[in-house]
Amino acid sequence: MTDLEPRPAEVVPHDPNTVLSPAALDRLDRSIPENTKTAYQRQARDFIAWCEERGRDTLPASAQTLADYVSHLCDQDKAPSTIEQAIATIRVAHREAGHDGRPDTRAALRILKTHKRDRAEVGKRKRQSAPVTLDPLRKMIDATDPATLAGQRDRVLLVIGFAMMARRSELAALHISDLAFTDDGITVLIRKSKTDQGADGAEVNIPHGVHPDTDPIRVARAWLASLAEHGITDGPLLRRINRWGQLQPGGMSGWSINERVKHLAKAAGLPNAEAFTAHGIRAGGPTEAAKAGQPVAFIADHGRWSKTSPQVMEYIRTVDKWRDNPMRGIGL
Repeated sequence: MTDLEPRPAEVVPHDPNTVLSPAALDRLDRSIPENTKTAYQRQARDFIAWCEERGRDTLPASAQTLADYVSHLCDQDKAPSTIEQAIATIRVAHREAGHDGRPDTRAALRILKTHKRDRAEVGKRKRQSAPVTLDPLRKMIDATDPATLAGQRDRVLLVIGFAMMARRSELAALHISDLAFTDDGITVLIRKSKTDQGADGAEVNIPHGVHPDTDPIRVARAWLASLAEHGITDGPLLRRINRWGQLQPGGMSGWSINERVKHLAKAAGLPNAEAFTAHGIRAGGPTEAAKAGQPVAFIADHGRWSKTSPQVMEYIRTVDKWRDNPMRGIGL
C-alpha cells in the first residue's frame, strides 16, 4: 500500500478504544471496490514518482504542487476524467491522513478548465463507446458459430448483456443459479453492482425475443444445455474457453468480456469496429428502448440507473435529437 492509497483509520496500538479487529479491518478493506483500489494505486504511484523526481512533498502536498502536477498531466494530454480522478485520489489520501481540505484545489481546477477548453478547440471530445444497437448486435451474432462452445457463450454475452443493459462487471459476476426461467422469460439476479452500494441486489426481467438468434431465452437455454453436457450446472455463467474450444476452470473477467466484444465487432466487420467495447452493449439497450418510445423511468429502472442519471439521459437525448429534429419534415 502506498502513502496515498485510501485506507482504514490508523490503529493506535495498546489502546482498546482505537483497535480494530481483523474482521473489521477486512470488511473496511473490502468496502472499496477492487477497480477503485487499482485506480487509486496507479494514480498514487504516478503522483509520488513525480514528486520525488522534483523534490516535492507528497503528504501533505501544497496547492502549488497539486496545480503543477495537474499541469504536468495536461502536458501529457491526459483525458479530463483521468485528471479529475488524480485530484480526487490526492484529496482522499490527505483526508484519510488527517489533512482534511488539503491541498487546495482552486488553482488545479482552473488549470484543468483551461485544458478542457484547449482540447475542445482542437476538436477533442470525451470518447464514448459506440452503442451496440440492434443492427450491429445482429451482425456480431452472425459472426459467432452456434455449433461451438465459444459461439454459444458469446451469444449469451451479447444478447443477455444487451437485454439486461449490463455492466461488464455484472456480466462477469453472473452465476448459472442467477437465471430463473419463467413463462414470461428470464429473471436475472444481480447480486451487486456499481451503484448498489448497500449490496441489496436487484432482479432484471428479460422477456422472450422474436428472432431465434437474439431471443434471450433460447440463447441462454442452449448455452446452459451445453454446459450441462460437460457436467457444469453451477458456478460462473460466462466461462473461459481456450483457443482449442475447450472449457477452462473459472469465469470470464470484466476485462476479458470487454476484449471479446472488441473481437466480435472486428469479426463482424463493423464500421469503426475499434470504437465498440463492452460498454456499448450496455448503451445499446437504452438507445433502442428510447427509439421504441419506452418511458425514461422504465429504461432507468431496468438498467439500474437513477431516474435523473445524466448517463441514461445522454443515450435518450441522442435518439431525441433525430426523432425530434426541427429540420425534419420542413421540405428541404
